[in-house]
Amino acid sequence: MAHLPFRAIAVSGSSMSPTFNDGDWLFFRVIGRIDAKSLPRLVGKVVVIERESYPGVLFIKRVVTVDQAGIWVIGDNQSASTDSRQWGSLAAPEIRGRVLLRYRRNRSAKP
Repeated sequence: MAHLPFRAIAVSGSSMSPTFNDGDWLFFRVIGRIDAKSLPRLVGKVVVIERESYPGVLFIKRVVTVDQAGIWVIGDNQSASTDSRQWGSLAAPEIRGRVLLRYRRNRSAKP
């Protein structure tokens, strides 16, 4: 099967609320390798993460800083998010993609 440059992911949980809510569907661009020059362009963007310590589990978070220590990500709903405040900085290979858009909104979510 060919590698697809785009994928879909369902939001599970409230860590990215109110931007994205439980049950929303997101369309993201798969990122293969990230070079050091392109990392700063991710600041402020929502990314899909696969932690080395949680293989097969995908997380959706916003990139807040990129520096020599690594990539710092936080959920938009900080009171309900497990993120770099617990994990620390991420390594570039843990970024699996960049969210492009929500294409199906959870109908039961509050606006």
